[in-house]
Order: sequence, then structure tokens, then C-alpha cells
Amino acid sequence: MISLPLPVLAAVLCLVIAPLMLRLDLGRRSAAVFFALLFAGFALQSLLVGLRFGYGIEDFITFQRVLPLSVGPLLYLGFLSLALPAADLRRHAAWHLGVALVLALVLSLFANIYRDFDLVISASYLIYIALLIRLSRKGPDHLIFARLDIARPAQRWMLLGAGLLLILLVLDTAIALNFVFARGNHATAMVSLGSLMLIGLLLLILTRMPSVLAPEQSAPTPAPERAASDETDLEQLAREMLIKSQIYLDPDLSVQRIARRLSVPERNLSAAINQSQGMNMSQYVNGFRLDHAARLLRETNDSVTQVMSQSGFLTRSNFYREFQRVYRQTPAQYRDTGAAPTDG
Repeated sequence: MISLPLPVLAAVLCLVIAPLMLRLDLGRRSAAVFFALLFAGFALQSLLVGLRFGYGIEDFITFQRVLPLSVGPLLYLGFLSLALPAADLRRHAAWHLGVALVLALVLSLFANIYRDFDLVISASYLIYIALLIRLSRKGPDHLIFARLDIARPAQRWMLLGAGLLLILLVLDTAIALNFVFARGNHATAMVSLGSLMLIGLLLLILTRMPSVLAPEQSAPTPAPERAASDETDLEQLAREMLIKSQIYLDPDLSVQRIARRLSVPERNLSAAINQSQGMNMSQYVNGFRLDHAARLLRETNDSVTQVMSQSGFLTRSNFYREFQRVYRQTPAQYRDTGAAPTDG
């Protein structure tokens, strides 16, 4: 009877999760793609580790050892997708994945000369731990392309991602030291322990994924004209409710809360905004917040920081970035060139 090493079991779970990641409804398709590639890479890495330590197949050692260079970039780019416009995201993706690919090729070509891959991989983990923490510290408002109710959880997920890289760093370092000082006598046990931890994480992910999965796409039954009309009507209802209630001033506003106010499914609401306005719910709500901020800048003498907090924004950096994107000038410049407030 053929035994199934734990890394191979982890690979199977990763292969199950990877296509599910493509159905993630995070607000940006590219985020789901990067996370799907991340878990596909985990699957391949776990399979190669299982073949090496479970069956003694060592034909792919070099590839198995450089594959971890892709983990940090893919994890970081998945979250960065929720913060950057498409052009900036493409530039960052080319840079981060390009550097990882070049390093992998160089290490593979000179594997007979330079064998200490672990230092390079450890450096990669440390760099992306720092980048994830820095991105998280910018706050949920920085994730302007995230689904409205996903932005705040995504900030926590970044820290969990940084924690995962830290665990991988410690585990890889321990295995490397075991090969140096004990000739790998305990490496198999360490790999099994790491696989058990990964399996536990994967099972946790599987239980949490339904809340962010997009619905299966099916052929629409109503005529296109009627569907468009329904979407426009629902967007108009949402607009009237937001203007009347001003709940967009609440920085913790979620798409579920808006949908409950309108007594419609949240997916229908998100689809209506996307189809009728060409934006996600986060960007839509931010539009109302910016209108409110612009009015305060014109009609009051409140400081920019006060205007920011009174308009539903959590962070100064996101407020400035979004304001400049819409009004092509800073809040202070807008106040100076617009209808400046008077002192009564």
C-alpha cells in the first residue's frame, strides 16, 4: 500500500483552494488571480517536497528550492491589487515578479557554485513581511478597490499573511540549520510538522471562503433593457438613501448595512453599482464622502484634518489621494481656489 506523505496531502488541498480563489469577490479580479497563483505555487512546492522527502525523488531539488521566491511577491501583490490603479499595479507586478524570476534563474544556473539558497529566500521573506506590515499600517481606506465590507478584514489578513511568511522563514531556517549541523537527520520530521501547520491553515481557509466567494455566473433571464433599468433604479434608490441618511459619514459602513437599508441582496446591490456606475461600492461611497468634504472646505473654516474625519475617511493619506484624484488638487488648494469660507 502506497503511503501519502503529509506534503502531498497539503498539495491536494492547495489544488482544491487555487481555483476557488479565482471566484473570490474582493472587489478586484487581479487580487483573486494573484491569490490563486499563490496557492497553485504552494501546491507545486508541497508536491515537490513530498516527492523528495516522502519518496526520495530528488530530480527537482533546484526548482523546489527556488520556488519559495514567488510566495512573498504573489501574496503582497494580491493585497496591493486592492490599493493601486491598474497601470500602477502592472508596474509593481512586473517589478516584483521580475526580480523573483531573475533571482530564481540566477540561483538555478549557478546552483553548483552557490548552494546557500536559504539566505536569498530568507531575505525575500523578510522584505515582504515588512512590505505587508507597511501596507497594513496605511489602513483600510487605502484599499480603495476593495469591496466595501472587505477593506477592514483585508487589513487584518495582511498581518496574518506577514505571520505566515514569518512561520515559513523560521521553518525553512530550522531545516537549513538541521542539514548543516545534523546532516538532515530531523528534516523529514520538520517537513511533516510544517505540512501539518499548512494543512490546518488550508482547512481554516476553506471554512472561511464562502463569505467572500462570488456567485456562479448564470445566463440572465430578463431582457438586457429591463436588467439595465433595474440596475439604474436600484442605484438611484441607493443614492437617495445615502443622501438622506448620510450614513456614508460612518467610516465603518459596510455593503451589508446599505443592502439591509434597501432590503435587497448585497450582491445585487454591488452588481447594480458596478454596471450602472462602472465602480465598486467602496469607490461609490467615497464619492459621497468627497462631495461632503468639498462642501465643508467651501463653507466652513474647519481644518483639513477635521474635514477628513467628518467626512468618513479614516486616514489622511487616503483622503488626500482620493481628493486629488477627483478634484485634481489638494484639499487646501481646493479651499483656496474655490468658494472660500468667511468668518461670519
